[in-house]
Amino acid sequence: MVDTGFAVPADRLHRLPPQYFTDPHSGELAVFDESNGQWSRPPAFQSGAAGLVSTADDFLAFGQMLLGGGRLGTQRILSRVSVEAMTADQLTPQQRLAGAPYLGNRGWGFGVAVQTRRDGPSGVPGQFGWDGGLGTGWTSDPREDMVTILLTQTAWSSPSPPPVLLDFRTSAYQAIDD
Repeated sequence: MVDTGFAVPADRLHRLPPQYFTDPHSGELAVFDESNGQWSRPPAFQSGAAGLVSTADDFLAFGQMLLGGGRLGTQRILSRVSVEAMTADQLTPQQRLAGAPYLGNRGWGFGVAVQTRRDGPSGVPGQFGWDGGLGTGWTSDPREDMVTILLTQTAWSSPSPPPVLLDFRTSAYQAIDD
């Protein structure tokens, strides 16, 4: 994953588009962060929960590595046991109850959301991934051996995924031809 980090090197900033948000008053798109903004320099504190910048290729490599039980091609990145812990729901019943409004039919592994019950055509049990509030959505589905990635560059306006992400994932599942 050569293009993932907490900042974009100066010689690669030309590849980073601006980040947008929908202005709540006008409904129009507005610039949230310019290309030479937040991700153009290392942060004061690197947060594994937020703040990474990446590419579709790197997301795909990461998703495939997790589907491969910690291997990408012939290279071992993580142990199989680590991947199993990352991609299994680790929440206690009390944590699940406290997070119910946000979690829905998802649990939480060590670093990724884990789908625990079906909730529509694209929310299948066993699927895992991460939806980022600044416009990204990634899932890996072990049953279908499938990785989906959507990068929009537009921040979400609520904790719930926007329709474009749900439509994208539904389309990916509708494209499966057994």
